[in-house]
Order: sequence, then C-alpha cells, then structure tokens
Amino acid sequence: MINLTNQGELSELLSRHGIILSKGLGQNFLINPSVCPRMAEEAIPGEGWGVLEIGPGAGVLTQQLCLRAEKVVAVELDSRLPPVLAESLAGFENFELISSDALKMDLEGVIREKFQGLSVAVCANLPYYITSPLIMKVLSELPGVKKAVFMVQLEAAQRICAPEGSRESGAITVAVRYYSNPELLFRVSRGSFLPPPNVDSAVISLTRRETPPVSDEALFFRIVRGGFSQRRKTLLNSLSSALGVGKDRLLPVLEEAGLSPQIRPEAMKLEDFLRLTEVAALRLGKI
Repeated sequence: MINLTNQGELSELLSRHGIILSKGLGQNFLINPSVCPRMAEEAIPGEGWGVLEIGPGAGVLTQQLCLRAEKVVAVELDSRLPPVLAESLAGFENFELISSDALKMDLEGVIREKFQGLSVAVCANLPYYITSPLIMKVLSELPGVKKAVFMVQLEAAQRICAPEGSRESGAITVAVRYYSNPELLFRVSRGSFLPPPNVDSAVISLTRRETPPVSDEALFFRIVRGGFSQRRKTLLNSLSSALGVGKDRLLPVLEEAGLSPQIRPEAMKLEDFLRLTEVAALRLGKI
C-alpha cells in the first residue's frame, strides 16, 4: 500500500499522473499520519458499516476507511484523480469510485443502491466553499446516514459546533443541531497538509438524532436564516426585514413565543426557534 502521508511517495504518485503539487492546485493533500486513522475510527464504530466519502483526493483517508468498513464508495469531481486512486487503492476490493459532483447528484440513490444491509456514515475533507452546502445536503437529504465525520476549516468547525446561545452561534449552528448532535473532535494544524493552507482545520462529528417536530419546516429555516441575516440587529429588526413583515405584526408573535423584542438571534437556542416557528405559523399565516 502506497504511503500517502510520505511526501516523497505522494509527490511521486501525483507526478506520474501529471499532477504537480502547488498552492494554485486548489487542493491540499493530508500528510499527517495520525489524522486519517482517527477520522476513520470515529466514522466506523464497529462491524457492518459502509462509508460514503466525498472528495477522496489521492486516497489517504480512503485507505483507512477501506481497512475498517465493509464497503467504501467515494465521489470525486476532479477528472485527474481516478487513475491516481486506481493506483493508491489497488488491492481494496471493497472500494468503488463514482466520478461526479456530490452537490448535484442523487446521493440518496447511491446509498440505497450501494449500502444495502449496512449502517452508513459519510466522511470527507471539505473545501471551505462547499462546507455548508454539503453538510446541509447530507443532513437534510440523507436520513439513512447515521453519522458524518468531516474535516473543515477551524473557524467553520467552531461555528458549526458552537454552544447554543453563544456569540459564536450562527444559522448553520441552529440548522445542524436541528438534525444532529455536533461535536468538535480535534484540531488539525495547517502544517499537516501539502501544500500547507493559510488556516488550521478541525475534525467534527455529526451524529444524527430524531428531528424535533415542527409544523412548517420551511418556515423554521426561513426564520433561522432571517434571524441571522443581520447579526448586529435585534431579532425583531432582522426578521421584519427578512420576512417582509411589519414590526407591529411581529412584536406580539415574539411576545407570545416568550422572546424579548431586544433579543439577538445568537442568544437563542434551538427550542426558541422552534417555538417561534409554531407561533408565527399560527399568527402570521402564509408569509
């Protein structure tokens, strides 16, 4: 098995396939040998698991997943990488590659077809620009996924896993907690990558839980997004602007939900947004 955490072996593998390591490549290859085994162990707690990996790169995490999972299916957008993966994962009969864009494809169909009879986890080292869209796609569209383990930029990890009601909390914090229990597992320094990025990263775990009952889920997410759309403003001002509802109509809704008109969205917990949604659906009708 090619040691992809060895800079020499990695560079040689990539150069054989015409890929030159540079910051302009837009990809950072993980060379810290301790990170991927920890991620794989978190994603696969025992026997009978399959893993959907998003963006395997050269296969450094994929190798560790294949050593532990019954089956690993990886989705890779970069057309240069399939021959690299064919070499780095040679000998793993439980590996399958799909060349596609994970954000645009039917991932639920992939899980239904490829992982029959298995518990399913999702694992990925996510570029910053797809972190929120990919996480929300997994949580909202893949109810069969029991656990997700992602490496993301440290700032994104801290926002996603921020304590409820804290200053670091944002719309993504509330949305993720609606579907799962998030946990920041460990940090990964920028020196763990080749070439090194300009920021540190962190590994997070999202364990799916039963979603809370809410009568209008679309309205719930509109309120969450609207509340955080103008972070320096009060919830009353932010929602009035985002929802196009006058403050005179919103004020009694907030009061009935037990919320001060001066409260800021980052001070609210998931249960506050859920309660506000129920009152808004009842008092405001279609908005």
